[in-house]
Amino acid sequence: MGGLDISAIGLLIGAVAGVFSFWLGRRLRGKRIARRREKERAQQLANETRQQRRARERREGRR
Repeated sequence: MGGLDISAIGLLIGAVAGVFSFWLGRRLRGKRIARRREKERAQQLANETRQQRRARERREGRR
């Protein structure tokens, strides 16, 4: 391969790095989505009328 030697250790390191990168990306994406959902929920709560707020509070109070 033109002087390029891919050893078993190199493949193992590459595989571990790939798995770690995938795991880290999923974790960071989950946090970003959670923050976005919380922001949207806060915006939705700020825009609801008093009647809607009281109905929601009654629904949530039953749980």
